[in-house]
Parts: sequence; C-alpha cells; structure tokens
Amino acid sequence: MTKQTKSATGRSRAEDIADRLREAIHAHRLTPGAKLSEDEVGGIFEVSRTTTRAALQMLAHEQLVTIEPNRGAFVASPSIREAREVFEARALLEPRTARSAAERATPADIARLRAHIDAEHAAMRSGDSGRALMLSGAFHIQIAGIADQDTIEDFIRQLISRSSLVIALYWRRQTALCESHAHDALIEALARGDGIAAEELMSSHLVDLLSLLDLRQTPPGSLSLKDALA
Repeated sequence: MTKQTKSATGRSRAEDIADRLREAIHAHRLTPGAKLSEDEVGGIFEVSRTTTRAALQMLAHEQLVTIEPNRGAFVASPSIREAREVFEARALLEPRTARSAAERATPADIARLRAHIDAEHAAMRSGDSGRALMLSGAFHIQIAGIADQDTIEDFIRQLISRSSLVIALYWRRQTALCESHAHDALIEALARGDGIAAEELMSSHLVDLLSLLDLRQTPPGSLSLKDALA
C-alpha cells in the first residue's frame, strides 16, 4: 500500500486534494457531469495517480463524484427523482433540528451565525454566487451543529452537499440561493430561543427553495478543471 504523505496538520495529500475539489464543486466552478481526469488532477496537484484516485474515492463516498468503469470520474449529476428525495429528506430533518438548535443556542452561537450571514450577504453583493452558495449550505450545517445531534448533523451535511449539485443542475435563477431574509429570520428565532418559530421558518424556507428549482433544466457548462481549481 502506498503511504500517503501527511501535511503539517496530519492530513493526507489525498484529503487536501479532496477538499479543493469539493470546494470547487460546491461553488459551482465544477458542475455536474464535469470530467475529473486522474492524469489532469494529478498534474495540477503534482501527485501520483494513486493519491489522485484516493481523493476521488473520498468524494465518490460522499456521492459528489461518480466513478464509471472504463470512463473515469465525473462530478455527480443527481436525477430529478434524486433531487426531490434530497429535499424531502431535508424537510424531514432540518425543521426539527432548527427547533432543537433554538433550545440550545448560546449568545456565542448567535454571534457566529450573524458573522456568517454577514459574509454570505457580502458574497451576494459582490456577485460571487458560488461563494454565497457555499456559505448558505454551511449556515444550515452550523444550525445542525448548534442542535448538538452528531448523527443528524452528519446526515444534514451529506444532504447539503448533494443539494449543491441539485441547485447547480436545476436552479431557475440566482434567487435559488438561500435568500438573505430567510436566514436572518432564522437567526432571530434562534436568538429568542423560539423553537416553534425556528421549526416553521426552516420548513417554509426549504419549501421555497425547492419551488425555485426547475426540474426540467439541462446542466450548465463547467469551467476547465485547471480554472476551477485556480
């Protein structure tokens, strides 16, 4: 077995590469269906095919990448059925998790969420929709973390990851990103400790987000792999 070189933080090179690819996928610089050539990825990061393959396998485990025999690796392309299932699963988990978060949120938690939403607003104002999308997803994951339910947080993290692919494929317009007022209202409910309001707001927010997706739309084009990782 090839030994993976560890960074100063103890992470393997494959993990670092998976992080870079994951970020590019979540920011829609690499869109569903984009080819992830082992040779090209390895060349960009100056690593062996073994290390590249390990990074792609990590992303395949997260369902961000599909690996097809004799064809290689591609950014995953969720079907319409999968898209609906992702949002149905989120609708089952996230409202109740928001309620739990409201019951547990500390002033420090609220301050972190407000700083996060400021960054999200800044990204939207600057026209950086990819970064805004990543921050929107991370906001939902932070709420799950505040709820202090590790297993559910893991599920939500996976669903948010898949949602990024769904939005890349099927969004109707830029407002398919989590709109700022929805997140602002959620923060205020959490700050008040109003679990019922947080649950209702999250539920309606997810319904609104799903309604902004066009499940007949064809995928947009992707940047080149080199440009996406720049």
